[in-house]
Amino acid sequence: MHEGGHFIAAKKSGIKVNEFALGMGPKLFSFTKGETTYSLRLFPIGGYCAMEGEDEDSENPRAFNNAKIWKRMIVIIAGAVMNILLGLVLMLITLLPQENFTSTTISQFSANSFSAVTGLKEGDKIVDINGYAVNTSTDFSFALFTLPVTEVDGSELSVYKEDCSYDLYVRAAELVDENTTDEQSTEMMKLINEAQSKIADTDSKEAAYSIFSDYYNKLATAAGKEVSKDIPEIEIRDKRQRYRTDMTVIRDGNRVGLKDVDLLTVKKSADDDTPQLQIDFYVEPIEKNIGTVISQTFMSTVSVVRMVWGSLIGLIKGQFSLNDMSGPVGIASAITEVAGESLRTSGFGSAVNSIVYIMMVITINLGIVNMLPFPALDGGRFLMLLIEWIFRKPVPRRVESAINAVGLVLLLGLSAVIAVKDVWKIISGG
Repeated sequence: MHEGGHFIAAKKSGIKVNEFALGMGPKLFSFTKGETTYSLRLFPIGGYCAMEGEDEDSENPRAFNNAKIWKRMIVIIAGAVMNILLGLVLMLITLLPQENFTSTTISQFSANSFSAVTGLKEGDKIVDINGYAVNTSTDFSFALFTLPVTEVDGSELSVYKEDCSYDLYVRAAELVDENTTDEQSTEMMKLINEAQSKIADTDSKEAAYSIFSDYYNKLATAAGKEVSKDIPEIEIRDKRQRYRTDMTVIRDGNRVGLKDVDLLTVKKSADDDTPQLQIDFYVEPIEKNIGTVISQTFMSTVSVVRMVWGSLIGLIKGQFSLNDMSGPVGIASAITEVAGESLRTSGFGSAVNSIVYIMMVITINLGIVNMLPFPALDGGRFLMLLIEWIFRKPVPRRVESAINAVGLVLLLGLSAVIAVKDVWKIISGG
């Protein structure tokens, strides 16, 4: 589709296209229609749109190098535009089977929530996380994925309130057994939510502990168990690891800034202390209708574009490493893994939807990466045209060719390193 964008724009601009190929490598078959040869090549990776005068000067009046500069600019960016448009269609395909869509408005907190006692409230619509604007669930997920884990003072009030709330959840879990009825479980959940709300409003450890003590035995009564005379103390440690962030929410129609909201941070496993982030609240669904399907398609596509761009910025800043990058081998492995898991847990339809979603992300990613101002990429060529437009004189062909050659070598080298890394991951089970 990327090369198809170049092809359509070139044809509409009156630029001569010598060959349009699907795939790379040796030619399997071809045919000529008009002035253009259409071919299918052996390796199903990419393709190309070979325009007259694209890589070397041509005297043909319909050559790329003789076209008006604004036409050449359109032809160059058309590939990326086609990627985004295809991504839009694929996004629509992934959304259509859904019964409803995910909002960013909190409907309820989990029983072991940290965020419920560090600033968030039911009904809050999250619109910003750590400076990253949140409009869709994709924005929400990416903003949380990029949060760093931090070490916080284990004796501070917010951590103490988290522990009071969490220990009530642990208490409830200990009280549940095979004799516990659904009504009792519901009542205990209601009590935990009440306690969370009250603990959140306290301004001292003593007040938080008083509520903890009160509800510690209320849970026992609700479960039909004997109340305890000895209420345990809240353990205080020097340091705690937390996924902590600032947020902005819409609350009662007003924008409210929240400082140091903690999200549930747990150990990876009993034997691994690596911190893991868990979302500790539920969100309201968005009703599915024609309007929301259209709006969610456009908004979610924009969110994926922002996610890809944010990932590239994170790579430059060192937030992500080479190990986080994947090439064709890694992508194929990821698609196989995701599709297999979806097939096992949710069925064939879900597996297909997962594959389409990954294809959508890859398509948008290719479009954006291609427009980076780097030699040998469309963005690098667009930069050359921008220089030509500003100085009213094209960059000498030899200079442009040399720059693109260096860029191509660097890109091929990076691709080779990533491919080796992906293969090693598969072999080693990493």
